[in-house]
Amino acid sequence: MLVVVMGVSGSGKSTIGRGIAERLNLPFYEGDDYHPDKNIEKMSKGIPLNDFDRRPWLKRINGLLQDSEHKYGAVFTCSALKQSYRDLLGTSVEKINWIFLHGSERTLRKRMLNRNDHFMGANMLESQLSILEEPANAIKVDILKDPNAIINNILRQLLNE
Repeated sequence: MLVVVMGVSGSGKSTIGRGIAERLNLPFYEGDDYHPDKNIEKMSKGIPLNDFDRRPWLKRINGLLQDSEHKYGAVFTCSALKQSYRDLLGTSVEKINWIFLHGSERTLRKRMLNRNDHFMGANMLESQLSILEEPANAIKVDILKDPNAIINNILRQLLNE
């Protein structure tokens, strides 16, 4: 089983993805760990990434998805903001279970302002929301609930498919 937990920065991808991976006993891959250094530097300066910047990162994650599909599966996090990004991530991969974490701009901004250990500042939230294309083929989950409740909800839907 391949799972990609997606959404804008601050939506809880890492927390939820890690929880799903633990419960399913699957490897977990934090998408941000695969950004080229120049992307992290750019975002750290408050400069939004463009499609050109994201392409090598998405291709790298796609390679990991392809490798994981031939093993036992895995859980990944990736913002995957546009359909074209999700199409690239899914290249040569039979099936991805998409989990879309969404919430209000106010909630997302508050979460981003309350974290200290991330290169992506709250000032960049608007740039992500402006290009977000909600996926049609995803489990859509509101981020207002407790992380354990969110994980339980996702697992019920994943395992009933």
